[in-house]
Amino acid sequence: MTTAARRPIRKAVFPVAGLGTRFLPATKVLPKEMLPIVDKPIIQYAVEEAIAAGIEDIIFVTHRAKRAIEDHFDQAQELQRMLVERGKSGLLREIGRSGAPLNYSSVRQAEPLGLGHAVLCARPLVGDEPFAVILPDDLMDASRPVLAQMVECYRREQASLIAVERIRPEDTRKYGVVDAEPESGRAERIARIVEKPSLEQAPSLMGVVGRYILSPAIFPKLERIGAGSGGEIQLTDGIAQLLADEPVCAFRFEGERFDCGSKLGYLAATVNFGLKHPEVGAAFAALLARRESAPDEMPVARFTPAPAVEIRTV
Repeated sequence: MTTAARRPIRKAVFPVAGLGTRFLPATKVLPKEMLPIVDKPIIQYAVEEAIAAGIEDIIFVTHRAKRAIEDHFDQAQELQRMLVERGKSGLLREIGRSGAPLNYSSVRQAEPLGLGHAVLCARPLVGDEPFAVILPDDLMDASRPVLAQMVECYRREQASLIAVERIRPEDTRKYGVVDAEPESGRAERIARIVEKPSLEQAPSLMGVVGRYILSPAIFPKLERIGAGSGGEIQLTDGIAQLLADEPVCAFRFEGERFDCGSKLGYLAATVNFGLKHPEVGAAFAALLARRESAPDEMPVARFTPAPAVEIRTV
């Protein structure tokens, strides 16, 4: 067992440099990670999951157009004073979660060269210790946070871990696929991993999802590999190289994943978390029930358009 493997997981890397083109025009100015699920941005769910797993250092791999993410996790003194003055203690607690006293740092990914490259960009901030990688697009709903499950498993296995779930046969070309089939809540050593294979080439139907705990030995692998699928530096390819030197395990987490990188997944997450929301959940459930039972009787919002305004260029 290496010295690095004995260290606790203190740091988490969040690759957030993507431009979110699937959600245009909404993401023309707003980072896709700042899109809300009910009343909280996607990125905050991911950071709260990391905090629940004992993470102390949050590392954003970002882009020059993504400053809103860093600003969101900064203190908002003026807003906080206003909430105190108005007695809005509940809201004060909520925004306090996004400004939790952790170590936040960021590094730029100057070019969109793939997930493996994004992780490599974080190397100076990670150093020589094991670390987590969280892809915020994969929003998790679990009674125990998924990363916390993985940290506990890591303490037992002392090996790199990759979260996996069973995927549909027609979706193998969308995922990295591992040659392992662990039971729920358990880890199994990976024999091999393939990035976006055809169904015929897929070693199983266990697809990689956006939670990892990785040895720092991944960094030299990512430095040496060339472009892979899609012409990008793939994290999966680096992990495939790592397998030759040390064990890497597939971890089948307990919980449900929502792919918020797709419009349908985003809508599904909104419904799921909306139904569980303490403020609006019951009313939202009643609204959906009425829509299901009598869609033609649902009220239609009516509005009067504002008059057109002529804009003159001088």
